[in-house]
Amino acid sequence: MIEPTLHYYSLGEGVTAFSSTRQGGYSKGCYGQFNINRYCGDDEEAVRKNREALCQQLHISDDCLLMPHQVHQTKLAVVDEEMMKLPSEERSARLEGVDALMTNMTGVCIGVSTADCIPVLLFDRRYHVVCAIHAGWRGTVKRIVEKSVAKMADVYGTRPADIIAQIGPSISLDSFEVGDEVYDAFAHEGFPMETVSRKYPAVDVPSGKWHIDLPECNRRQLLATGVPAAQIAVSPVCTVKQSETFFSARRLGISSGRIFTGILLLR
Repeated sequence: MIEPTLHYYSLGEGVTAFSSTRQGGYSKGCYGQFNINRYCGDDEEAVRKNREALCQQLHISDDCLLMPHQVHQTKLAVVDEEMMKLPSEERSARLEGVDALMTNMTGVCIGVSTADCIPVLLFDRRYHVVCAIHAGWRGTVKRIVEKSVAKMADVYGTRPADIIAQIGPSISLDSFEVGDEVYDAFAHEGFPMETVSRKYPAVDVPSGKWHIDLPECNRRQLLATGVPAAQIAVSPVCTVKQSETFFSARRLGISSGRIFTGILLLR
């Protein structure tokens, strides 16, 4: 069996955290090689074989690998024993329209799917709780990271001071050119535009076009909740610039594979 090539993160003892790369799978073309997202048009058999290979590498069964059907909103789902006991169809329904998952269950890998958007992993080292967040620009504007930390506190008693955070591979400031309406959305929601945006020269726009630093916007949300700066790591990978290794919808088109960024509490 082909083994997927994963990029691992060091978040602490008792937890495995990673982002998948494009290498080590069964998908072809713009989906090649490793993609486990069922919602982007890839061959179903290739996705099944890729999931099987990942589960084997993580030493879990397929029903313990959970990824929501994301819709760029802020709905969060708690993965607990009740959910894990549901038939697969009912569980999938619970994961519909969800952009963040959290759990304190061991042996269950939760994760999100991205191809330029921001994946964020959180690990509460005190109460052993993990969270995986999909923060596209719309989710970032709606502060999904702040809402996720608040939900962890509400459900598990998590304290921000105990969180170790990893922001995964995503589009960089240089590559994330936006229209004025996107810039205005961030400004309206109170983001410090003088530090999270910059105008770059553009051939068709003499005054230049705005670029926004999405990783920094999400890092600042973590800081705002009380997560210490020293406990927040940001991947240096720009998915657009490194699309040979990581999927990028801007570079490859939306009919392409997705990065899976997952986190797993060990038994």
